[in-house]
Amino acid sequence: MKKKIRTLVLAITLIIFSSGHIVAQGMPVYDNTNFISLAKSLIESAKQTSQLLKTVSFLKQQKDRIEQVSNVIKQLNAVKELYKNNQQLYNLIQDDLRKILNSPHIRPEEVARISASFDAIIEQSLEDLDFVSQILSSNTLDMSDAERAVFLKEKEEESKEMVAEITLKTKRYKEIIAFRDLQQRINTRTTNY
Repeated sequence: MKKKIRTLVLAITLIIFSSGHIVAQGMPVYDNTNFISLAKSLIESAKQTSQLLKTVSFLKQQKDRIEQVSNVIKQLNAVKELYKNNQQLYNLIQDDLRKILNSPHIRPEEVARISASFDAIIEQSLEDLDFVSQILSSNTLDMSDAERAVFLKEKEEESKEMVAEITLKTKRYKEIIAFRDLQQRINTRTTNY
């Protein structure tokens, strides 16, 4: 370490002396205390620079860790929303579809078509959940945490669209049932003329 410092001090003095215009006018007199203080300040500056580089490296590692945690939290939130949407989808179909199919105003030929349209949405939902489960449980697909979070967010949006589609279909069938019920009441009412 001392040898490196001596070499550094010697190199600095040579640079300082050779950088100006060299004129031979006799033996110059230098104050050694200035050189010693310069060397000390250079050594201190090197130590501070080393500490700064270590701090920058540490901060970069912390930033990467924070990003990883943030991506995991995004993934968890997306999975939670996906599960909630699929649960809502299942509940809507279980409750409302039973009411629609048990209605006396739904014709027998419509039952198969209604069931098929709801079944298609449920099948798509189950396939999406299975695929999401595979992505989260295995590393067969080379995805970073950020890419996985984006993918899960897309699946969450798709599940919201499925819930909206089921809600719309349920509303439409309920309106058809209400219209047919009203139509039956009008056709079977007794007139008092």
